[in-house]
Amino acid sequence: MSVPGQTMGMAVFTDPFIEAFGLTRTELSLAYLFGTVSSSLFLTRAGRWFDRYGGRVMITLSSVALGLMVAFVSVIDRLSQELGSAVIAFGLIFLGYFGVRFFGQGVLTSCSRNVLMPWFVHRRGLVSGIRGVFVSIGFSLAPLFLAWLIAHAGWRGALWVMAGVVGVLFPVLTYLFVRDNPESVGLMPDGGRVEADVQVTEAPSQTLAQARRSPIMWLYTASLGIHALFGTALTFHIVSIFSEAGRYQAEAFAYFLPAAIFSTSVNLVASSVVDRMTLKPFLIMMLIAFITGAVGLLNLVENWGFWMLAAGFGAGGGLWGVISNLAFIRFFGPLHLGEVSGFNTSVTVFASAIGPALFSLALDGLGSYAGAIYLCLAFLVVLVVLAVVVEQPEKVSTNP
Repeated sequence: MSVPGQTMGMAVFTDPFIEAFGLTRTELSLAYLFGTVSSSLFLTRAGRWFDRYGGRVMITLSSVALGLMVAFVSVIDRLSQELGSAVIAFGLIFLGYFGVRFFGQGVLTSCSRNVLMPWFVHRRGLVSGIRGVFVSIGFSLAPLFLAWLIAHAGWRGALWVMAGVVGVLFPVLTYLFVRDNPESVGLMPDGGRVEADVQVTEAPSQTLAQARRSPIMWLYTASLGIHALFGTALTFHIVSIFSEAGRYQAEAFAYFLPAAIFSTSVNLVASSVVDRMTLKPFLIMMLIAFITGAVGLLNLVENWGFWMLAAGFGAGGGLWGVISNLAFIRFFGPLHLGEVSGFNTSVTVFASAIGPALFSLALDGLGSYAGAIYLCLAFLVVLVVLAVVVEQPEKVSTNP
């Protein structure tokens, strides 16, 4: 349901928006950049709302708000025509992008991840992995479905369908069926009944201010953020990057299938064992996988470079899903999870916004994407060294 606020959801509408709003591709891209960056500045506060009001309320309200913002985007062309200014159109689509990115990619995504965590402790990693499979399938099919919807109902009709499903149907289901924690319905995590002598061990809860004083917080935030920056830039410029390596557009799109297979496979394997292990080896493996993908990207002209890219970014993405779900509740506890993970989400969203721009600047200034790739590669090497040397104490469940 967060697809309307994700890149793969909005990207399908790029060409219809350019024609309808009277903006150039660059102007629309800048509006998307500014809207995304601006939305990232408010996500930490949204995390505090999650801690205060709970997932049931936050998911319901953010879904309604996302639906309203999608409906707003559907009438921007009419509003701008009445006001008769391209500047007005730019301002309106900036506001629309801000709304869908904030409520979709930011609030709804973060809340749906966090609300699942209190329900599982001993099987938290496995459940997160299963969840990740459905998310991957949904995100993969969404662009195809939206393209079909645009072809049959037009871009405005497609937006109206999305607004109705996300803003009306989903909030009703959410309010009826979502509960914030198992204790509210007389249960224990992992499906057990509440018993007086049963204790669930969690890490001591820390506020965001306390978590920020820990090097672990910055290590994991930076490691998750570099994937958002690097991965979004690769996706955004995929055709151009492959063209620079002398490869065709069809080969660029063909990259996503093997990458998705690597990602889903690694995610499921890692999720099946992570409940009995610390996260440190998974973090190191994730960073090494991204380094592998970066080396493949620099050698994309060769077939082995293509497969290094697919394997590296695919496996790294699968491990990213495991780590992003578990890191902050494991190290900083459940009480302030919304605030702590909200800060990470704000950094991640910000990184996803500047990644494509960084690669564009490298191409314009240096005539190649290689400069930006080497910069990301250097940052990844520093992070993997830090991941090895920084102590990461955590409790691991030994229960089945």
